[in-house]
Amino acid sequence: MSRIKLWPHVTIVLAAVALIAGLGVWFYLKHEQTVEAQALPYAARIQRVDGEVAFCDDRANTDANAQWTAATANQPFSEGDRIYTRDKSRASLAFSGRNFARLDPNTSLDIVSLGDRRTQLALRDGSAIFDVGYLQPNELFEVATPNGAIDFDQPGLYNVGFNNNGGVLVSVLSGLARVVGLGGSGQINKGEMLTLLGQTAAEVTLSRLNGRDAGYQVDDYYRYQYPNTYDGRYSNYDAYLSDPYYYDPYQRNVSYKYASSYIPGLNDLDYYGDWQNVGDYGYAWRPRVDSGWIPYQQGQWTNNYPYGPTWISSEPWGYAPYHYGRWANVNNQWYWIPDRVNTTPTYAPALVAFLTLGDANQIGWVPLGPGDNYAPRYYDDNWQPRYLSQTQIVPARLFNLGIPGAVTVVPVDAWGRTIDPRSIRRIDQQRLASVRPTLDPLTLTPLRNAVIHSAWGRGKIDLPPGIAKKLRDTPVFVGADIRESPFRKDVAKSMHVERVSDTARNQKFKVKDERQESGQADTGRKPEVDQGRKPDLGRVTAAAIKGHKDAQGQTGQLEPQQRKETRAQEKATRAQVPGEQRKAQPQAQGERVGKPAKPAEAKPQSQGAPKQDRKEKQPAQPGAQGPGGGKGKGKKP
Repeated sequence: MSRIKLWPHVTIVLAAVALIAGLGVWFYLKHEQTVEAQALPYAARIQRVDGEVAFCDDRANTDANAQWTAATANQPFSEGDRIYTRDKSRASLAFSGRNFARLDPNTSLDIVSLGDRRTQLALRDGSAIFDVGYLQPNELFEVATPNGAIDFDQPGLYNVGFNNNGGVLVSVLSGLARVVGLGGSGQINKGEMLTLLGQTAAEVTLSRLNGRDAGYQVDDYYRYQYPNTYDGRYSNYDAYLSDPYYYDPYQRNVSYKYASSYIPGLNDLDYYGDWQNVGDYGYAWRPRVDSGWIPYQQGQWTNNYPYGPTWISSEPWGYAPYHYGRWANVNNQWYWIPDRVNTTPTYAPALVAFLTLGDANQIGWVPLGPGDNYAPRYYDDNWQPRYLSQTQIVPARLFNLGIPGAVTVVPVDAWGRTIDPRSIRRIDQQRLASVRPTLDPLTLTPLRNAVIHSAWGRGKIDLPPGIAKKLRDTPVFVGADIRESPFRKDVAKSMHVERVSDTARNQKFKVKDERQESGQADTGRKPEVDQGRKPDLGRVTAAAIKGHKDAQGQTGQLEPQQRKETRAQEKATRAQVPGEQRKAQPQAQGERVGKPAKPAEAKPQSQGAPKQDRKEKQPAQPGAQGPGGGKGKGKKP
């Protein structure tokens, strides 16, 4: 009798245990998915390419298999990728909507780490300007070089490059930088340049920037970065220092009001389109295009590990609207509807659904619309998917599927090449009613075969053997720990990146301080020097920093000459001062690196405020007030 009464209780206990176990598995899987999503690297954008720029995306990350291809504008890049500008070539990069870099000719930049509050890059050749507009609290933005690491501690404009003797030149045009080398560490203030010679930093020289040289560098950068709006005002370095935020896109562009400032490419939208209040969608962006234009038709597909098929638009503005937000057709016009400005933006290789039409040689896609789910995922080494949410990859409905012309269909054998408008096939709307779209393109057999077995990517570029060896074998040093990515294993090893020891980090540089000398040399008081015959060292130095080898040779000859002339001038000037007056004059003492004067523009930060920001005011806005810059960071799903 007791056994009969016992079984319901045992059943209840077993059911409870099973429920708890099931919940445990569910929480474990959810936690695992969250961890995997957080481990995914962020995406950044190649926003401009001039000349021949090489790109290396080798998912095996082994030197022997490295292959260089032609980089294109709007191409995403991430951890483990390498970019190299050939002779007479330049490239502009966007790490977010407010942090940029411009690579000069013959420059190599490797992406060591790109994640939450962490950007670690490696510069092995050439020179680059880094335009840092925003840093979160405790955010790391670091450039590794063979002679040490440069950390940007404040938003500002920085030039990092190499001189003809292999020394690393760090020019702080605005902001505050910290250098961490094998021989010690120190800080560089605005208007100063530090020279590191050799890996042990046996000779460290601190000097003041020449006003003409600095003005030339700033003017050249802004002329390249903002060709449609820049008016040349920064050719005078003092004019830049008095108002360095005049061209900050966060201050000027309306787009930063309606979308997160962490989205790369946001700064292009104002010039190529307009924001309008579109009913229930709020403010949406409409590109200035011809009638009949359809999203995701001008560009090409490429394969990007670990994200799979990735859209690269040939439209100059075509990055942000194709990797974030949704598209909607209102009154026969297409509008991009971003996630709200106060949300955390999530990168996607392409926000479309894919479909086949019963023909193994055809593949199609349609833009996702408002309310359509996206299935965040990545692929392993065998191109098997790992989903990061419970989203159904076969949606029951799609917002834009019924819009005439919204579906783009091309032959599968055209996949991976720039889309020829003549190859786009029109599909009858009644036929679309029976198709089953999918959010995962590699579940479609024709497309999966094209991805795995076809030759993807753009034309191959062969670097000169000497350059390739230098970029492959030259070690560089970082000051912070290296975050290893599960998707780019052994990045530090394959890229020859080493961390500076704690001992070196905690000791100060022994610096040769030439700030007093260089400050006097910039006053223009040189009565004994024939100014008509003196070469323009400021522009030649700027060219040398940019990697022009001819100018580098001239610089090596001119620098000793200028120092000699400067000393002669100072001696003559002192000779004109009466002896007693000279005794009364105190000797100027240069500050040691590592104990800089407090920058005038530094502002006290309240708890939880950004680490340092350019003027935190909203960009000029038309119409009603709205939220300002977001606090999320554009990251991959």
